[in-house]
Amino acid sequence: MKARAVNKYIRHSAKKMKPMLDMVRGKQVDQVLNMLAYMPKKSAKIVELTTRSAVSNLLNTDEGAKINTNELLILEAYVNQGPVMKRIRPRAMGRAYLIRKRTCHLTIVVGTPAEDVTKDTKEKE
Repeated sequence: MKARAVNKYIRHSAKKMKPMLDMVRGKQVDQVLNMLAYMPKKSAKIVELTTRSAVSNLLNTDEGAKINTNELLILEAYVNQGPVMKRIRPRAMGRAYLIRKRTCHLTIVVGTPAEDVTKDTKEKE
């Protein structure tokens, strides 16, 4: 059982978000939420909110009511680059430099540990 949450057009660079996702990928949701609550990064707050949204999405399904939240894992966590807002910074002698205000799209998938994956591999053998 899986559920996902997508947070789009975040005014944060994908490059700065990626190290945070590398730390949380594959861990238990309770452990991740405790860890992110005390991190002094802007990306930690964004990842925490998106993770809570994914858990809520899972629990709001018909089958989600039977799931124990202590067993949930972060199965996938990735960030993609979004559109870039371009602004101009005036410089000396009539020149202008470009300021790129980057955005990103964050996707987090939570679910229970896959027990049926082992069944599929046995059938293929």
